[in-house]
Amino acid sequence: MLSSLHSLMATGVGSLKIREIENFFVPILQNCKNIAELKKTHALIIKYSLSKSNYLVTKMVDVCDKNEDMNYASSLFKGATDPSSFLYNAMIRAYTHNSMYRFSINVYKQMLRQNQNFQTLILPDEFTFPFVVKSCARLVQQNLGKQVHGHYWKFGKKFHLITENALVDMYVKCDNLLDAHKMFDEMTERDAISWNGIISGHVRLGQMRQARGLFDAMPNRTIVSWTSMISGYARIGSYMDALDVFREMQNAGVEPDEASIVSVLPACAKLGALETGKWIHMYCARNGLLRRTCICNALIEMYTKCGCIDQACQLFDQMLERDVISWSTMIGGLANHGKVHEAIAIFERMKQTNIKPNGITFVGLLSACAHAGFWKKGLMYFYTMIKDFHIDPEIEHYGSLVDLLGRAGKLNQALDVVATMPMKPDSKIWGCLLSSCRTYSNMEVAVIAMERLEELEPDDTGNYVLLSNIYADLGKWEGVSRMWKLIRSKKMKKTPGCSSIELNNVVQEFVSGDVSKPYSKEIFWLLELLAFNQDITKHLIEIMPEDY
Repeated sequence: MLSSLHSLMATGVGSLKIREIENFFVPILQNCKNIAELKKTHALIIKYSLSKSNYLVTKMVDVCDKNEDMNYASSLFKGATDPSSFLYNAMIRAYTHNSMYRFSINVYKQMLRQNQNFQTLILPDEFTFPFVVKSCARLVQQNLGKQVHGHYWKFGKKFHLITENALVDMYVKCDNLLDAHKMFDEMTERDAISWNGIISGHVRLGQMRQARGLFDAMPNRTIVSWTSMISGYARIGSYMDALDVFREMQNAGVEPDEASIVSVLPACAKLGALETGKWIHMYCARNGLLRRTCICNALIEMYTKCGCIDQACQLFDQMLERDVISWSTMIGGLANHGKVHEAIAIFERMKQTNIKPNGITFVGLLSACAHAGFWKKGLMYFYTMIKDFHIDPEIEHYGSLVDLLGRAGKLNQALDVVATMPMKPDSKIWGCLLSSCRTYSNMEVAVIAMERLEELEPDDTGNYVLLSNIYADLGKWEGVSRMWKLIRSKKMKKTPGCSSIELNNVVQEFVSGDVSKPYSKEIFWLLELLAFNQDITKHLIEIMPEDY
């Protein structure tokens, strides 16, 4: 290619038009695989006095964009004496692609200022606005985004779908659903991106009822739409709804992808939907998704929370790559199953890798030590976290430390930790301390904990019942009576009990006193029958002769 250029030049530059020479360089620039090759081509462009060519500079900026070298692109742009709209758009696009959003906006401002300084009018167009709006969205600069929106209506091509989708996304990311809906409603044409954008805005703010209404009205749903709904329900704790949407997606013939699987597995974990979780595991194995670390991490968490620690360990050992989440999830899962020595062994294995533990890792370790009563070892890990790994303890670490000491009967030491921790202890920490006081019948610390809990959770009957039980254990019946009078005087309501069961891949949730289930009457009738039969059986056993 270059030899052809040299022979062409030998015929005389004057006999060639500038555009012909520029066109000859275009395929050379398009074939540049790296910045080194670009620089060689750039040297030739300078040699043939084409360094000021907006056309070629634009092509060179595109090469810089692909190779993520914005320093070289910037030097090329600065060398242009009178940048064209194509060159401005190339720079704005390149900066946006490389997440340099402020630079993208600065070039846009420079583009607008040029109209005041030069006779040639350069206006932003449909190749400018999508990237400028995206930069405003990433910087969460709503006021600037509104100005660009105004420029779009003034200068841009009316009803440009890509720009309008970007505007909806910008308002959504700025949590301005009013203007996002206004933009959405004004659109003469909408695609899946438009619908997904406005739905994600409601999901982002936890407004799942509105999101569901839009989802149901959406003409052509994509995997992104389904995943957005699943993750939204899971995020607000509506795990049953998350599983229902996942099953709807399957019935609609939409194949789950990585994002949807990672979104639904926490719902399976929370509900104990083991069969659904196992189906997802098999689906991932069939489709080669177990190579993805994030999917394996979610599956391990699901298995540990569904009580299948052996399957979790097996999957962990089969993982091709592990990150800090993999190790931390496994340590925490083993700790919750009382497998303390195994949890500590996993941590020792982790230390032999290049992966550094984080705060969640140590929460799992402290929990493991608390379950086993290894309070000295737990203290050692707490100080190791601070000194060796330079991790500042969060409230979860102090809570685990209080639990560790409380379970070991070191209540005064636990109280000292609560008194000296740098942040204000929450109700979980005080509740944990109160629970330990019940185990060791320590009324002195229990009263202190209860005083704080009355301030933080004045309507929680559980705390009063726990203190009442401590009084009862110590034979202080006046205290028991006082607690129950206090509960009745405040007219406290107990949180209804809740349980769930998975049957035929469907999770049924039951709440105490709830009669809204389709077969509630039959269920209660059967329970009464079982209770009646139990009473008869008990009575028969009592009257049965001893030698029967």
